[in-house]
Amino acid sequence: MPQKRRVKLSHRLRLSARLKQLGPGLVTGAADDDPSGIATYSQAGARFGFSLLWTMLLTYPLMCAVQLVSAHIGRVSGKGLASNMAAVIPKPLVLALVLLLFVANTINIAADLAMMGDVARLVTGLPAHWMTIAFALFSLGLQLFVPYPRYASFLKWLTLSLFAYFGVLLLVKLDWSQVAAGLFVPHVPGKEALIMIVAIFGTTISPYLFFWQSAQEVEEMHRHQEKPLTEDGAPAKAEFRRIGFDTMAGMAISNLVAIAIIIATAATIHSHGGGDIQTAADAANALKPIAGNYAFALFALGIIGTGLLAVPVLAGSAAYAIGESQGWKSGLDNKPWEAIGFYGVIVAATLLGVAIQWSDIDPIKALFWSAVVNGVVAVPIMAAMMFVASRAAIMGDLPISRRLAFWGWLATAVMAAAVVAMALSGGF
Repeated sequence: MPQKRRVKLSHRLRLSARLKQLGPGLVTGAADDDPSGIATYSQAGARFGFSLLWTMLLTYPLMCAVQLVSAHIGRVSGKGLASNMAAVIPKPLVLALVLLLFVANTINIAADLAMMGDVARLVTGLPAHWMTIAFALFSLGLQLFVPYPRYASFLKWLTLSLFAYFGVLLLVKLDWSQVAAGLFVPHVPGKEALIMIVAIFGTTISPYLFFWQSAQEVEEMHRHQEKPLTEDGAPAKAEFRRIGFDTMAGMAISNLVAIAIIIATAATIHSHGGGDIQTAADAANALKPIAGNYAFALFALGIIGTGLLAVPVLAGSAAYAIGESQGWKSGLDNKPWEAIGFYGVIVAATLLGVAIQWSDIDPIKALFWSAVVNGVVAVPIMAAMMFVASRAAIMGDLPISRRLAFWGWLATAVMAAAVVAMALSGGF
């Protein structure tokens, strides 16, 4: 075989091996760009232009650190995050934390479903509430009767519509000096921007993602009939490399999409005198340069695709948290009748989300404020998670490294500082 051909084959094999390492981290990153995230990033660009782009550079290493910590806890201990919290933290405190997560997730589910129903109404002309119920029942049916990895692999293709925002960047005229200033020069243009910053942090560093990735590492381990690293530490180095590549790749895709959405809405809505986005159609206007009259259809595809991917993650993470903390049999690999309590939480969270959105809420505002709630709730959960990750009783001889601990605590401190600043400014 010629040398050049051998080199190409070697590159292809290495790339194929790398792609096979993508799993929980990639799905977590895709779920991070849910309707709540799309609405928040769209609002940030439309209201504040390029001035808050720096938040995305700040959140990337922080979200990577937090997700790496959650993944390490799951893979090393062989148990989910809530189960480990219950082992080292007083149970009333753990119950309080998981109930906070349940409330935040239910609000997020309501907001996501409301947005999906709203865009479906504009596409089909059918009542938004009935479309929302249809999406909720469809999502529940998938969760109850189809293994999550099977249908998630199909739903991820729908999220590719979000990459249209990158196309917008190629077609609109951008002042790259302003873009660079927004990315690299931190600036907080007023008190309202503090609320937006907490919302951005809350939708990129969301508590439901911590529980989800930790639980998915455990399920992947069981799926491949592997032991926790505390019982068999031989593959630890290779597993940590896999987790690192998977997580950083997933978070990078999530943040690059977020940056593209902010720039696109800043260039197409903010620069033309636009401000607060009031409707889904307003948010879709950012895609007009690339999709023209089909902008809303493309936007709707992204919202519905990411919503169908994210709602099971939101409901599932709440179920993992409550089920593990109470010692119930938990996991999406179980049949509904094998884990009644676990699936009961999924059903309850989804149906409560439907009930909340049945009120006269504004889908766009609900999505934004759900991100703010996530930002507030994340702080105590992150602190508890960092405590667990350093405990020898949980992690054995494989606690998180000092460097990862530094970044994890830094992420917790930054989130706490943003929430405190918002509170002091009168943002609540």
